[in-house]
Amino acid sequence: MTITYFGYGSLVNRQTLSPESKAVPGELRGWVREWRVKGKVAGIGTGACALTVRREPEVSIRGVMVSEPASGLAALTKREIRYDRIDGIASEFHAERQEDDVPQDAFLYQAKSGHYDWGDADHPILQSYVDCVLAGFFDHWGEKGIDHFLATTDGWHVPILADRADPRYPRAVSLERELALLIDEKLSQVGVDYIQVSGGEAIEDRAL
Repeated sequence: MTITYFGYGSLVNRQTLSPESKAVPGELRGWVREWRVKGKVAGIGTGACALTVRREPEVSIRGVMVSEPASGLAALTKREIRYDRIDGIASEFHAERQEDDVPQDAFLYQAKSGHYDWGDADHPILQSYVDCVLAGFFDHWGEKGIDHFLATTDGWHVPILADRADPRYPRAVSLERELALLIDEKLSQVGVDYIQVSGGEAIEDRAL
């Protein structure tokens, strides 16, 4: 028995998946991403903002259909504790390779109403989270993958906590210097604001 679900953020990064997982790249029609999940960082307790999706006609987002043994469902549900399971999306997914079939019981996770709100200075986007997500998109689609993610994700008004040197995201990944510089350049093009971390405290810095 297996489960199959669509990953549109950190799940795109192979390093966050179990070794038994298989990821099929493709596009999901009729959805858009947004930085609109508020919550606390596991093990730390500070506020942070995460990704979710909403239905949006005429928009397609790249991502991966992940299949893994059904025994992994409990861990996945814990990982996606702030999200509801949305079934019936298989027909909206178009795999890049024709030979890749998608089970009809494929699903995705969408923010629960109690957590569905734009991030803010008290719930910033973690840079270590963005790094993980964009590294996954780069791994699958190169620079065009990063451009696509930025263009099909709403909420870049939410500030980013510059925690790359001391990651708060539990599934943080290490970046090659060239990729880190590319990500920083791309984020500057969408006009993000950063909150600097100094002496363990977050200090808002709109000028960066």
